[in-house]
Amino acid sequence: MTTMENEENNVKSLVKLISTSTIIASMCCLPSVVLVLFGLASVSTAAALSDNLYWGGEGYEWFRPTMLAVASASVFIGLFIYFRNRGICTFDDVKRQRRKVINTTLLVLVVAYVSYLLFNYVILTEIGILLGLEWESSRLWNK
Repeated sequence: MTTMENEENNVKSLVKLISTSTIIASMCCLPSVVLVLFGLASVSTAAALSDNLYWGGEGYEWFRPTMLAVASASVFIGLFIYFRNRGICTFDDVKRQRRKVINTTLLVLVVAYVSYLLFNYVILTEIGILLGLEWESSRLWNK
């Protein structure tokens, strides 16, 4: 495998890792948008579902923190697998390639967090508003 193909595989695996964690972390709002988008729920039902999952109403206080924890765990497990597949298996390997491990980890954490913010608070919010969900007050630029 050439160096270019290897770098492309590295980027693809990191993009999968980041997008998976972003979708998991956004599970408080994504189901509502999907249900309305495909006509499986009314706007009021989807809005109630989002409110319950996001704010923790009706016994769902556990949902959002759990999804954020699962998303964080998926990032760290994904990074562990990513480094193991690249031959960084022991603490000695980590010490030898410390700069690569730190830089990659910081990059993935920052990009995952920013992509979550962008996806959840901009993209899903705007799609939800277009579908009729009353999420205007949650727009970032309205605050």
